[in-house]
Amino acid sequence: MIFGTDVLVVLIIVLVIVLIWRGPKTLPALGAMFGRGVKSVRDEVEGKLDDDEQKPGGA
Repeated sequence: MIFGTDVLVVLIIVLVIVLIWRGPKTLPALGAMFGRGVKSVRDEVEGKLDDDEQKPGGA
């Protein structure tokens, strides 16, 4: 699991850099923006998959 460990280390380093750059007070807002972005992407992907599944059945 070397790849998984490397990714975790990189994420921790990025988090520390963002913490230093933006400050600890803005981290909750950044997390909320990231969460909304991930949710909207997930909703779009699920919506596209639902549309694709409905087309063959409706035709």
